[in-house]
Amino acid sequence: MRNPAILGGILSLAVRKLAQSAPTASEKSGRKQQQRSIVTQQKLLEAALEAFSENGFKGTSTRDIAERAGVHHPLITYHFKNKDQLWQAAADQVFRDFRRSLAASLEKHRHECPKQRFASLIRAYVYYARSQPALHKVMVQEASYPNPRLDWLIETHLKPFFQATFELIEELQALGIAPPGNPRLLFNMIRLVSGGLLALGNELRKSSDIDTDDDETLDEIANMIVAVFLPGEAKAPA
Repeated sequence: MRNPAILGGILSLAVRKLAQSAPTASEKSGRKQQQRSIVTQQKLLEAALEAFSENGFKGTSTRDIAERAGVHHPLITYHFKNKDQLWQAAADQVFRDFRRSLAASLEKHRHECPKQRFASLIRAYVYYARSQPALHKVMVQEASYPNPRLDWLIETHLKPFFQATFELIEELQALGIAPPGNPRLLFNMIRLVSGGLLALGNELRKSSDIDTDDDETLDEIANMIVAVFLPGEAKAPA
């Protein structure tokens, strides 16, 4: 039979570990508050992105955003201080997710031939634009006149992604897959077709009976972009 002192020590150690692992009432309350704060921030970001994409920065009020999010108006200044910071946080989230989506596509298809790799990138672009039409709507709103928000978008998100993509286009041109010409212009033509069509989804549905919510339509859009802008096949080695 074990020594009672030893058993007491083991029990004491177990109780101390349990006490250390079990959160106190105040800790539980703090975690719940933190979770509520995260949920509120996300509601505000989603509502802000929707409002900014529809009405632009100048045409959107923080009160409108709060109403869309279903939260009290003072919570905007509590979480984001002002409308400028809320716009930047919302734009940062959508463009960061967009870049991650394209990076994941390039990584997944890194062992494929250059044409298939870029075709997969276009497909990822189209599907993300469908899931988040605000991506291009925000760009159209901000690009309509010079402003510091556009400058921030370009320097933070567009230029780093664009430079790598220009090099991919140049590679495709050297292989005879993409037509000759300014690779920067060609990329932006592909970009605007890929995202612009999805941003006009409501209009296309009514004017041309094109359902951009349908996966088959998205696949057809991606395939047609590849056929038009990447018509060639890799040159056979001499």
